[in-house]
Amino acid sequence: MFRKRHLAGIAIFAAAAITLSACSTAAETPAATDVDAATATSADDFGGLDALVAAAQEEGELNVIALPDNWANYGEIKAMFEEKYDIVVNSADPDISSAEEIAAADNLAGQDTAPDVFDLGTAVALASTDYFAPYQVANWDEIPEGNKESTGLWVNDYTGSMSIGYNSNDVPKPESLDDLLGDDYKGAVALNGDPTQAGAAFAAVGLATVQQGGTLDDFQDGIDYFGELNAAGNFIPVNATPATIASGETKVVFDWSYNNLSQAAVVDGWEVTTLPGAAYTSFYNQAISKDAPHPAAARLWQEFLYSAEAQNLFIVGGAYPVTIEAMNEAGSTDEDAIAKIGNLEGDIVTPTEEQAAAASALLAEKWAAAIG
Repeated sequence: MFRKRHLAGIAIFAAAAITLSACSTAAETPAATDVDAATATSADDFGGLDALVAAAQEEGELNVIALPDNWANYGEIKAMFEEKYDIVVNSADPDISSAEEIAAADNLAGQDTAPDVFDLGTAVALASTDYFAPYQVANWDEIPEGNKESTGLWVNDYTGSMSIGYNSNDVPKPESLDDLLGDDYKGAVALNGDPTQAGAAFAAVGLATVQQGGTLDDFQDGIDYFGELNAAGNFIPVNATPATIASGETKVVFDWSYNNLSQAAVVDGWEVTTLPGAAYTSFYNQAISKDAPHPAAARLWQEFLYSAEAQNLFIVGGAYPVTIEAMNEAGSTDEDAIAKIGNLEGDIVTPTEEQAAAASALLAEKWAAAIG
């Protein structure tokens, strides 16, 4: 469908090159062609943002992966990047999972079609840091310390809350997880992917865990819930997509609020609910591939994504961008867009790095048997 942390952040900036002469000391601005873009850790390494733009335009292309147009408004974001910088965005495999993004990097290593950048769920991002290149965008300080790896190997970009979308023409509105165990939902309930691979499905199990009275320290309650849902004949092992929603194959879908809201705009009867009580949120993560075939364009993409211009486009798509606090303080938030989706409310829970790693290990061990 849409397949689609907590470490202290410490800003680290490269020193400008200094040229000494007998009578003076002057800072020398490197020409874009003299820069090894693959090792640049900030725009300063290019001599500033304008020089980064020039280097990226010289490359002329950017390879992105797993970015569906209807996921958090990525269609408009990609189009604006192309228009703003005159760089072609090659968007590959929009419907694959976070784990499959990393597999694609392995399979395409050394080729000019390999991904330049990643957009990953937390569990996969934390397990894949060897694939990433550190980079800090110009507005690094606007990103809260708990939302970025200290050197910029990965940075949170946007979040939503885990929601339940349902076709009101076919099933009643679920008021609780227990409702979904009833006869009204036979063969109806699906996830957006496999929770051992896809961030949205992983979050659905997290939501079930806390809704069942458990904590994010142990996802067993969530796994048990989906096992019970499967035993009742209500869970179906179908990866939800816009096509399965439109056809009626998946009448109830656990997914991020921004994805379910996008379907409500185009599918008759599709409605979205967030259960009372604990609200599960989790940021997705941006990272640059250390083997990016277009390393300057990859770094410019990051600069663009964290600008107020693109962060507001996430809001238009129903997501909450990571710099929203700084944008609110600066008065640069799109107020009309934020008014449409409202503020995140309830007892908001988000897994830490340690909790996500433990949950990933538990799901790898027990998920298949629970729904088998």
